[in-house]
Order: sequence, then C-alpha cells, then structure tokens
Amino acid sequence: MTLRILGLAMVLSTTMQVQLVRAADSVNVEADQMEVIDAQHQTIFKGNVVATRPKDSIKSDVMIVTSSDVQQPDGTLKSVTDLLDATGNVVITTKTQTITGSSAKFYIQKDKLEVTGNVILVQGTSTIKGTHLNVDLKTNHLQMTGGRVSSSFVPK
Repeated sequence: MTLRILGLAMVLSTTMQVQLVRAADSVNVEADQMEVIDAQHQTIFKGNVVATRPKDSIKSDVMIVTSSDVQQPDGTLKSVTDLLDATGNVVITTKTQTITGSSAKFYIQKDKLEVTGNVILVQGTSTIKGTHLNVDLKTNHLQMTGGRVSSSFVPK
C-alpha cells in the first residue's frame, strides 16, 4: 500500500510502502515497521527495508529518512527528502553495479552516496574492496579510501 503520513508520530508494524517525492524522481520505501518523528523530520524504517528509485535501490536492516521543509515561490512549504541513512546488511543495486557494506548514506538532493564497513563493489566481473566508498552519482566519480584497497579487473 502507498502511505501518506500525517500527524506527530506513529508506529506501524506491517509491510508498507511510503512514497517520498523529490524534484526529478520518487523514492519508494517498504519495511516491516515504520515510525514517524514529525518534529525531527524523520521516518525510521526497520526490518527488511527496501528503498527504490527508477534506476537504483538500497536494502538494509534499518533506514532513517530525513526531510526538510523548503519554501516554494508561492510561499507554501514543501517537504523534500534529503537523506537516506541505511545500516545493517546494506545492498545497493544500480543498472551496472552492486555495492555492499555495513552502512550507507544517500544524500538525495546532491546525488551522492557514501558506503562504509567492508565495502564491496561489483561491476560485471570486476570487484573493488575497501572500507569507505564515496560516489558522485551525477558524474559517476568513485573514490575508495580508508586503508588498503583491493581490486580485481577481468577484461572482456
């Protein structure tokens, strides 16, 4: 089901879907449990969390979605999703890559992704392993840091 959230706080314990609208894409989130903390502009998803956009998805044990109110030209406020903070068994899937790690932060408005903790990036038959991955999704610039990095590249 698609859920529209109203009120100060609520906890739901069934599988659900929440659509969070952004400028160009929407993010759909499904989880076993959800809590809304309106005063902090946060929605906390727990258990089998799956967040999807048209071109990618993030799976995790827990995900905290943070939003902010942005004033529109007509003076009204619009809620905009800023951050998806995923922890526990994180798996990120794009058209060409799979990235796994302990945690991930997806800065939606900036189209930037940060993955930490035993990071493994697989693209085709090539693999890169490290502890900290930063990706600019607009430019497709990738940087693996935080200790020794290993990689395996298999030509086609």
